[in-house]
Amino acid sequence: MLELWIPITIAAAFFQNLRSALQKHLKAHLSTGGATYVRFFYAWPFAVLYVWGLHTFAGFAIPAVNATFLMYCFLGGLSQIIFTFLLVWLFSFRNFATGTIYSKTETVQVAILGLLILGDPLSLGAGIAIFISLIGVMALSVADTKITPGNLITSLREKPTLIGLTCGAFLGASVVLFRGGALSLGGEGFIMQAAFTLAVSVVLQTVMMGAYLALREPGQLKAVIVHWRPSLSVGVAGVLASIGWFSAFTLQNAAYVRALGQIELVFTIIVSVVIFREKIKSQEIIGTVFIIAGILILVLAG
Repeated sequence: MLELWIPITIAAAFFQNLRSALQKHLKAHLSTGGATYVRFFYAWPFAVLYVWGLHTFAGFAIPAVNATFLMYCFLGGLSQIIFTFLLVWLFSFRNFATGTIYSKTETVQVAILGLLILGDPLSLGAGIAIFISLIGVMALSVADTKITPGNLITSLREKPTLIGLTCGAFLGASVVLFRGGALSLGGEGFIMQAAFTLAVSVVLQTVMMGAYLALREPGQLKAVIVHWRPSLSVGVAGVLASIGWFSAFTLQNAAYVRALGQIELVFTIIVSVVIFREKIKSQEIIGTVFIIAGILILVLAG
C-alpha cells in the first residue's frame, strides 16, 4: 500500500519547481532580495486561511503554542530565508536546471542534521538511496566537463558549487527544524500540526525579511507590490508546495521526504527545455538517472 507521505511529497516537489520557475522571471523586475521576499509576502495570507479553514470547517483544534515550537519556527524560518536568497542568487551563475540541482546536496545534510537534532535514524536502504542520488548530483555539478575523480573534487572549489552546498545546508536545517516544530505540538494526526507550523513560520519569515528589505532595500518593498500579479503566482505556488512539504515532514523522517523530493529534478529538466529553451547535456541526463534510481530504491526498499 502506498504510504500517504509519498504522493504528498511528489505534489510538493511539483509545486516547488513551479514556484522556482515563476520566481526566476521575477529577477527581471526585482532584486534577489525582492524575488526572495515574494514567496513569503504573498504566501502568508493563504497559509493563515488554510489553518482557519481546517479549524472552522473540519473541526481541527488550534494547537497550544510553546517556547520550543516558536524556537523551531524562528530558526527554521531564518534558515529558509537564507536558503531562498542563495537559490535565487544561483540562477545568475548557471542555467535554471543546474542552479536548482546544486541545492540538492541537502538530502545528505538533512539526514545528518535529523539524526543530530531530532534523533531520526536511517535504514540501510534509505542510506544507499541517498548515496546513489548524491552521485547523480555530483555528476550534474560537473556537467560542463568530462567526469573524472579530479573534476569531482575540483568542482567543489568553484563558486557556484560552494554557494549551492551552503544553500543545501540551510535548506537541510530548515527542513529538520520545521519537522521539529510540528512534532513539538503533539496531538493526534498531522494536518493541523503541519498547517499551524507553516502559518506561524511564514508569518515570522514575512516580518523578518520585510524588516531586512526596509533597512537595506526599501525600494523593493514597493516593487513587490507594484509587480503583484507575477508575485502572487509565486506566493500561491509556494504555499501549495509548503503545505505538501510540511505535511510530509510531519508524517515521515525528513531525510526520506527530501530524498523522494529529488523527483523535482525531473520537473526541472522539463521546465528548462520546454519553457526556458535551455539545452540539457547528456551528462545531466546521466546524473538525473542516478537520482531517479536513488528515489526508486528509497520508495521500494527504504
